[in-house]
Amino acid sequence: MLDIFETEIPQLIKGEKRKIYVYVPDMEGCFPVLYMFDGHNLFDDDEASFGKSWGMKDFLDENGFPLIVVGVECNHHSEKSRTGGRLSEYSPFDFSDPHWGKIKGRGKITMDFYVNELKPYIDDNYPTLPDRRYTFIGGSSMGGLMTLYAMCEYNDVYSRGASLSPSVIFAPEKVLEMINGTKFRNNTVLYMDYGQKEIGWRNTREIYGEVTSALIQKKVLLDSRVVPKGEHNEASWERAIPFFMETLFYRL
Repeated sequence: MLDIFETEIPQLIKGEKRKIYVYVPDMEGCFPVLYMFDGHNLFDDDEASFGKSWGMKDFLDENGFPLIVVGVECNHHSEKSRTGGRLSEYSPFDFSDPHWGKIKGRGKITMDFYVNELKPYIDDNYPTLPDRRYTFIGGSSMGGLMTLYAMCEYNDVYSRGASLSPSVIFAPEKVLEMINGTKFRNNTVLYMDYGQKEIGWRNTREIYGEVTSALIQKKVLLDSRVVPKGEHNEASWERAIPFFMETLFYRL
């Protein structure tokens, strides 16, 4: 079942509603929950930003995963608008971009909504296993960066995460400072990847290596891949679903 409803996130944009997508498996019981960013890109090609979704529902239905997936629609405004756009909502840090200029990071506001409003609502209205052990988070690109941020700053809430093509290049020093300053719980599990065709952009390979090394030094249980022929798009991230699902459920 795919349930879709709308809600306002007034802390980010007052008066504007976002779609929340909730996939619930067609089986009896209570289930772990995977919270995800860019929810409009997860299930339906017609709603996806670039006409191609992750095909998440098809994968879960075909493979019978006992998992609830909750995706929140992103901000579709321009970064130069009064409210700011997706980069702002999906960045934990302020940074400068050659195209968009200065970006105000509002990732903490976004994550406070996920933790303090969205999770309690989902736990109250769907058959969840609400404990940290069964609470996951995932996303790609800026959503991958937000996943890494959530695993650091909200490590008491999320035990496992999937960070695909994380945008660690925008503020690498701040990312490393965040990781090095986190006291991770000893059962923190993280899947992280980069595509072969995208990792050569700017200094991504070097920065990704530093980030994965820092996570390992902090004793995070890290599953890291460089995806053969992988690109920065939904089709590549769809092909990664079996890999990160294996990590999320490994010896759960």
